[in-house]
This record gives sequence, C-alpha cells and structure tokens, in this order.
Amino acid sequence: MLNEIIQSIPQVLIDGLTLGTVYAVIALGYTMVYGILELINFAHGEIFMTGAFIGTAILIVLTGIGWVSAVPAIVMLITVLLLTAIITGFIGMGIERVAYRPLRNAPRLIPLITAIGISFLLQDIVRFIAELKKGNFIVTGPSLFTDQILIKSSSISSIFNDASIKTSFVIVLVTAVVMMIGLDLFVNRTKWGMAMRAVAQDRETASLMSVNVNKVISITFFIGSALGGATGVLFAVQYGTIDPYIGFILGLKAFTAAVLGGIGNIRGAMLGGLLLGVMEMFASANLTLLTGGVLGAEYKDVFAFAILIIVLLFKPEGLLGKPVAEKV
Repeated sequence: MLNEIIQSIPQVLIDGLTLGTVYAVIALGYTMVYGILELINFAHGEIFMTGAFIGTAILIVLTGIGWVSAVPAIVMLITVLLLTAIITGFIGMGIERVAYRPLRNAPRLIPLITAIGISFLLQDIVRFIAELKKGNFIVTGPSLFTDQILIKSSSISSIFNDASIKTSFVIVLVTAVVMMIGLDLFVNRTKWGMAMRAVAQDRETASLMSVNVNKVISITFFIGSALGGATGVLFAVQYGTIDPYIGFILGLKAFTAAVLGGIGNIRGAMLGGLLLGVMEMFASANLTLLTGGVLGAEYKDVFAFAILIIVLLFKPEGLLGKPVAEKV
C-alpha cells in the first residue's frame, strides 16, 4: 500500500498544485475583505463563477469571428484575463457600494445575510442568461491548450510513476503565482497597499490621518473581485466545463483555505489554498487504499476538512495568523 501511495505522489502534487492555486487566489478575495471590514463576503465565490462565464463568453464570441485561431493562445488568454478582471472588479465595487456600504455600521450578521443573498442572486442571473443564450446553463468553452506533457518522474527514482500534465496546467500555475506575487507586492510596497493595511488595522484612526476609507475599501473589493474573476477564467481553461453553481463549493473551500492559512493574512491564504488543494488530491488518489476500499475518492472533502479541524483545534488563528484580541 505504501509503495502505491508513494508512486502516485508526482501526479498528486501536479493536480494538487493546480487546484490549490485556484483555491489560493479565490481565498485572497475573502481574506482581503475580512482584513479590512471583518466581513465574510460569501458572494465572492459567485464573482469567481461570474468571471468563468464572462471569460468563456468572450472566448466563444472571439472563436466565432475567427480571432482565437488567428492569435497565439497565450496572447488570447492574457486578453481575456484582463477584460474579465476589469469587468468582475467593477461588479465587486458595485456590490460593495450598493449592498455592503449602507450596512457598514449594522450588526455583523446583517451584512453576512446580505452577502448570502447576493450570492444566490448572481447564481440565478448567470443561470438565466446562460439558458437564454445557450439553452443550457452548463457551458463548455473552446480549448486553448490541449497538448499533454509527460513528466518522467520515474527517472528521478524508480519508486515514482510518470506523471502527465496539460499545457494549461503550466499556464494556470504561472498566471496564478504571478497574480499572488503581484498582490503581495502591491499590498506591501505601494501607497495604496499601505492605506489598505492602515484601514485594516484601525479604520477610524486611518480616516483621521487623511486616508479615504471608502476609496480604500472600494479598491480592495475591485482587486479581490478582479483576481476572483480572472481565476474563474483559469478554472474554465483548465477544466473546460462550467455551471452557475461552481462558485458555491469552490468558494466554500477557498474560504476554508483562508481560515486554514489565517483569515486576514494574505500569505496565509496562499499557503492555505495550496495545502488544501494538495490534501484534496492526495485523498482523491489514495483514500480507497488507506481505508481498504471502505471510502472512495468522493470522500476527499471529508479528509481535507478533518485535517482543517485538527489544525484549528491546536492553532485556532490558522497556520500564519496571529491571535488578535476582540475590539471593545
């Protein structure tokens, strides 16, 4: 049994990193908003889903007019990523302005319920538009990257099996890492990043120091939603088929990743996403072996969440989070 588990490690790592980077970038949106507003923005998963549909729609339109075959795939992907990020960024800003800002001083439960309501609203709007245009809410987009790459991991050691990856894996991984590094540099090295950290630390004091709190919060929602929407495009490119409900479970897991890494901690969200993705793929590949056939791959979520519970029992603030006293 141990040999079989070790043999599967290269493929598990590849699949886990692909899924983990998706979780990590979505988790950034949760952790940025929570860090500033202490709001769990449960509509963020649906921003990701909306981005997947917008990106797929753009690709379908460009395929219809012959641009996809005429332009290099990587150029097309970057164009679609930028367009989708801008659109979903403004959607996020609009949601904050209309649904969250009027409730900023309300009891915490009220904005949370509003976020859940926005989540269902986005699901149904996207489903209605998809069915209106395509006759079906399950959509498959054009494939930009179809080649398979064989990784000879057996040449490293005979104990490992060879692994295979789609070229889209490399694109997804590199793009997600660039987005995460870019956000980290933005938050820690720029004037607006400093303003975001100031507002996260103490909103009232920051406003007294001439920081435009409303603008900082709007920018936070724009960046988080833009990253979420762009990640939706990456998900659609990697996995092909999307539906209006992918945002719910993926959003829930990304929120879990943010909690695992330390909610409010940007680097913690990245680490939590990667760990959760690898754990999930490890369980998917090996749970049948580990349980003697009692549990199959469909129970992978139980395995990942059980590890999350164990981690939080011993470190409630998450892996990179710091204990914070409640403000009174």
